[in-house]
Amino acid sequence: MSMKYPHPPPRDEEATASPPPPPHRRPRGFASSTAPAHSAGATPPRRRGEREREREKERTKLRERHRRAITSRMLAGLRQHGNFPLPARADMNDVLAALARAAGWTVHPDGTTFRSSPQALSPPPQLGTFHVTSVETPTLTNTLNSYAIGTPLDSQASVLHTDDSLSPSSLDSVVVAEQSIKNENYGNSSSANSLHSMDNDQLLRSSTVLAGDYTRTPYIPVYASLPMGIINSHCQLVEPEAVRTELRHLKSLNVDGVVVDCWWGIVEAWTPRKYEWSGYRDLFGIIKEFKLKVQVLLSFHGSGEAGSGDALISLPKWIMEIAKENQDIFFTDREGRRNTECLSWGIDKERVLRGRTGIEVYFDFMRSFHMEFRNLSEEGLISAIEIGLGASGELRYPSCPERMGWRYPGIGEFQCYDRYMQKNLRQSALSRGHLFWARGPDNAGYYNSRPHETGFFRDGGDYDSYYGRFFLKWYSGVLIDHVDQVLSLATLAFDGAEIVVKIPSIYWWYRTASHAAELTAGFYNPTNRDGYSPVFKMLKKHSVVLKLVCYGPEFTVQENDEASADPEGLTWQVMNVAWDHGLSLCIESALPCLDGEMYARILDTTKPRNDPDRHHASFFVYRLQHPLLQRDVCFSELCSFVKCMHGEAPQNGEG
Repeated sequence: MSMKYPHPPPRDEEATASPPPPPHRRPRGFASSTAPAHSAGATPPRRRGEREREREKERTKLRERHRRAITSRMLAGLRQHGNFPLPARADMNDVLAALARAAGWTVHPDGTTFRSSPQALSPPPQLGTFHVTSVETPTLTNTLNSYAIGTPLDSQASVLHTDDSLSPSSLDSVVVAEQSIKNENYGNSSSANSLHSMDNDQLLRSSTVLAGDYTRTPYIPVYASLPMGIINSHCQLVEPEAVRTELRHLKSLNVDGVVVDCWWGIVEAWTPRKYEWSGYRDLFGIIKEFKLKVQVLLSFHGSGEAGSGDALISLPKWIMEIAKENQDIFFTDREGRRNTECLSWGIDKERVLRGRTGIEVYFDFMRSFHMEFRNLSEEGLISAIEIGLGASGELRYPSCPERMGWRYPGIGEFQCYDRYMQKNLRQSALSRGHLFWARGPDNAGYYNSRPHETGFFRDGGDYDSYYGRFFLKWYSGVLIDHVDQVLSLATLAFDGAEIVVKIPSIYWWYRTASHAAELTAGFYNPTNRDGYSPVFKMLKKHSVVLKLVCYGPEFTVQENDEASADPEGLTWQVMNVAWDHGLSLCIESALPCLDGEMYARILDTTKPRNDPDRHHASFFVYRLQHPLLQRDVCFSELCSFVKCMHGEAPQNGEG
């Protein structure tokens, strides 16, 4: 399963501000900041002004959440009750244009606005009163003053104020209602409450409604990822009737299929080459009853940890027995701490697993699965096989393990200090004629460091030196070599089946020069180098489908700036590089969707509206809420979302 990156916490008060990104990658609205200068010697005590700035920062965050909550309700009302086809991320221009068109005016894309005809100005039916205090054209203002958005307000007028001094380019400049709208769809919730504090009923009613403008767009299959824990450690299916109930629920949503994790640590748990598939056989039989497709994820990693609340699935017991005598089979950080989530790629060619190499162990597992379920593949029940290639099933080093104390937005640490990886590094340095390069960087910080706090990742740091370029190319090269070897055998084992590979979305510190978090994860992608192209070239060689993890929560501008995060920028780069290499692309949500805005953002990603080459995702994977049978809080919007993915128009009352 994908690693869930937490919402970024507020920065510690002691942390210093990040340096501004390089000029050629500075995003819009990203304000540079510098740490206050102090005289030499001890740090002076905290002044009253500094404490006040900290309090103001927290107040700003609260105001921002308040504005977002009000904006979301306004857009929901415009779409739901006024039938306004506003885009997912409507701004003030979109709202004004929609109001003007409803009043009978013509609005061109360039902003040119004029009266269509006297007849067009007759009031539309079933509209109440909506007052706007500031619009550029007086005549248009007078016209708009006589129209409402939504149902009549029981003789109470809602007055919306706009500030002439603010730019109309964003709805963040709109927003204080003098009186709450007492509408049956919103209730009497306080305007001080944010979307995060609403109960499920309110969230369902106030969530953004998907516009039904995806008709006749490409059909994109939708898969739901079943939660882990439905197969226990003895490979037995837990609560078959509960599974049937959940599948019946998914079938009612017209979902195309489900994604099932097949855990190496469960199937080959006790004895090498002894595979137990009984629980999965029962599960696939139930899925077949509902005529749903199955995508299988072969998980060669462990998941969960004691006290996390998730099911604890470790690597096979016989692997852990080997580790008691040889801990170098695991990835290791600079301090010598072992990560037992997955095997080190350094043993891909080393016969240290009871006479087998790491690659041979993976191949034997894949071949056993194919022989066991070949008939289901031939019948078309199993539509794709996803190969886990690293931590959390994603193609990456385990550079950000929470069990080691990592927290967002730490840069992570290089994982190359087991003796097999060090042996590989020594051979690579020797071949370059620089044996003193056979070492990891000693100034790359720790798991929770910031780039500017390290000598290696800071602007102009050692990452861009001769040694740094050699080390990072070797580090990413090991990742690429691992991909090549595993996929070569996967193609042989599955004989023509569609194979999927998942890459992570490491978006924090993306707007810095070094892209430190991506470097420690194995993607050599600083601002002056395309680190995804060599990886995707290898994936294209094996004709696989690339799965991109997409993160839904929208951070505040301040939070994005503090971590130099840019999820959209990274997604844009990955999608374009993948399509340039001719790769098929699919999207997976990292977290359960909680509102219509997240659904709309996913639709815009899977079906780009302005792509001249008409690219689109091959399928989408939706992550269900845990535990099993817990219903989605925005069920109707999920129905509408699936229909939009299928290129159909939502029925009246959906969304």
